Amino acid sequence: MKRFSLILGCSLSLLAACKKDKTSSGSNNTNNTTPTDSSGIPAVYKKIYGATSITSDGTYIYIKTTGTPDHKSVYYPTSNALYENFSGTTFGGNTFNKNPNTIATMNYTFKIPLNPKADAAHSATPLGPIGVSLNGVPFFNQYAGPGKPLTNEVVSFDQSWGHPAQAGDYHYHVEPLYLTQVKASRDALLGFLLDGFPVYGPEENGAEVAETALDAYHGHTSVTADYPSGIYHYHITANDPYINGSGFYGTPGTVSK
Repeated sequence: MKRFSLILGCSLSLLAACKKDKTSSGSNNTNNTTPTDSSGIPAVYKKIYGATSITSDGTYIYIKTTGTPDHKSVYYPTSNALYENFSGTTFGGNTFNKNPNTIATMNYTFKIPLNPKADAAHSATPLGPIGVSLNGVPFFNQYAGPGKPLTNEVVSFDQSWGHPAQAGDYHYHVEPLYLTQVKASRDALLGFLLDGFPVYGPEENGAEVAETALDAYHGHTSVTADYPSGIYHYHITANDPYINGSGFYGTPGTVSK
């Protein structure tokens, strides 16, 4: 499996990156190191403010969302209060080119492991939702289609670097600007992938996260504000702003809509 890195500048290109040989330590880290509420759900999941419900059966967390962003977008119908016109420069310094799709309300159920563990198989991330962000919008991977990079799609990313697919399912392939710059911060928890491991922004401990500090899946094990005992987690970085790298670090759950 390959991870694609992004070179930002006046033009955008996607370059195949070689898989790193190193792996992160702490492969059996789970997410039960944070306090739980009376329902047995780790308190950290309450940060997913865009969820319509969060439940657990003791093995999996079930997160239901509509997938609609709580920030303004040119992709909302003009009658929607969150519609905002957008033109000019978007992600990667590209000139924005709106795609023909409109944001639609979905009915997602993300089923993710309550106690995530490393999986030696490291299965590839699929097309479509690979995780959920704090505002309920799905994370997608770095491809526009099977083995097809996002070169021609990045121009359609809106003012928060998201866009809707043909069915109206809005999503983020890259750093969700509304979360890293408005709602939270560049070092904050941004959500979870389907394997249950958390996703963080491009900073950690007040500094930019270096590519050399991450493995092939774009993560590493360390202490975070949400996991004081440490946990494996993914990072978006400045030079490679995709949600994750070569695949899932752990065993993924499922998503339905």
